[in-house]
Amino acid sequence: MDWITGIQRALDYVEAHLTEKVDYEAAAREACSSTFHFQRMFSMLCGFSLGDYIRMRRLALSAEELTRTGGKVVDIALKYGYDTPESFSRAFLRFHGISPTDARRGGTVKSFSRLSVKLILSGGSTMDYRIEKKGPFQIICRKKQVAKPQGETAAEDIAPFWAQCRTDGTIQELCRCGRFDSFGGILGVCFSNEMAESGFPYGIGAEYSGVPSGAEGLDIVDIPAHTYAVFPCRGRMPDAFIETYRKICTEFFPQSNYAYGSGIELEVYPSAEVQDPNYTCELWIAVNEKEPR
Repeated sequence: MDWITGIQRALDYVEAHLTEKVDYEAAAREACSSTFHFQRMFSMLCGFSLGDYIRMRRLALSAEELTRTGGKVVDIALKYGYDTPESFSRAFLRFHGISPTDARRGGTVKSFSRLSVKLILSGGSTMDYRIEKKGPFQIICRKKQVAKPQGETAAEDIAPFWAQCRTDGTIQELCRCGRFDSFGGILGVCFSNEMAESGFPYGIGAEYSGVPSGAEGLDIVDIPAHTYAVFPCRGRMPDAFIETYRKICTEFFPQSNYAYGSGIELEVYPSAEVQDPNYTCELWIAVNEKEPR
């Protein structure tokens, strides 16, 4: 299945289930993607999260139904996933600027059209990358459970986690126990293959050298063999990271012979000078070759 067909099938699935609880995993399967990568790609492409899209579509459809049918507010609220008329009214007012009762009386409301995928001519730009095959290895890391992605960055609590690890001695211990001949820096590890309802684990670590560590809270994690697409990321963080990931989602994967792999991503940071406008790091994404169409 090609990328465009997969995204359209996912959108069709969402539209068909707007009056039910939308299963994000089922939508991602329609796009032949993991839940994490589908939500992140959706945000990169659209500028708003999948959850925001569902919310705005439901509020737009509920307004149309109120003005067209004159149905009861409580019935329409329940139909579009709101537990109470009060929570529905608050959301409706924020989106439309008027109450559901005023909308039913002929007030002006907003529309929000459904998304569809169209093939257009785009690109024409270059993007540096390389393909690396790496055998199994171990990392030593400190993990934190972070929230599901809601926008262009994975989670708002990742940056404070880095700040904590710089001040509590974690980075120093990683430097003592790590080896840096393969990656050349401290790793941010996104375990998106372990996505749960509450979020996913994110680790700050290094390739493990075997030196024992007595520090509490550090895990030794086995990383199996993978093929990685490796992208340089240049500029001040996090803006450069966001722009690089946007291009990966919108240019590299749609047009390359590779798809997201196991859900392991490695961010390689050679130093802490992330506010330097000339800063350079790397993003390693586990990939698989796409099946022939």
